[in-house]
Amino acid sequence: QVQLVESGGGLVQAGESLRLSCAASGGTFKSYTMGWFRQAPGKEREFVATTTWNSDTTYSGYTADSVKGRFTIARDNAKNTVNLHMNSLNPEDTAVYYCAATRSRLTGQTLRNPNNYEYWGQGTQVTVST
Repeated sequence: QVQLVESGGGLVQAGESLRLSCAASGGTFKSYTMGWFRQAPGKEREFVATTTWNSDTTYSGYTADSVKGRFTIARDNAKNTVNLHMNSLNPEDTAVYYCAATRSRLTGQTLRNPNNYEYWGQGTQVTVST
């Protein structure tokens, strides 16, 4: 059973940065597609970023258009962690951020669909004030 634990959320001012971390256990981490999603009050869960396994040591990273250029996803297979580096935060980034994982080799739009991820963390709150 795969377990995911997020950390690093908090309250920041607009323009500041945060790093979210997700620690995974219980599976073959290096082959998993790992993603970050977020959900704001009254809104659906939306895709933020993902990192997929292409081959033995090659991975690809994808980010949503709304965070492109500001957020970066990075995985450390030695530590079984995936981090989300968030820069230039604005109030629209306020949400609960979730780490997600799947054994499936997702591509294209399937990467962005939360229904394609079977493992989820408990979420961490990010609040950006003006």
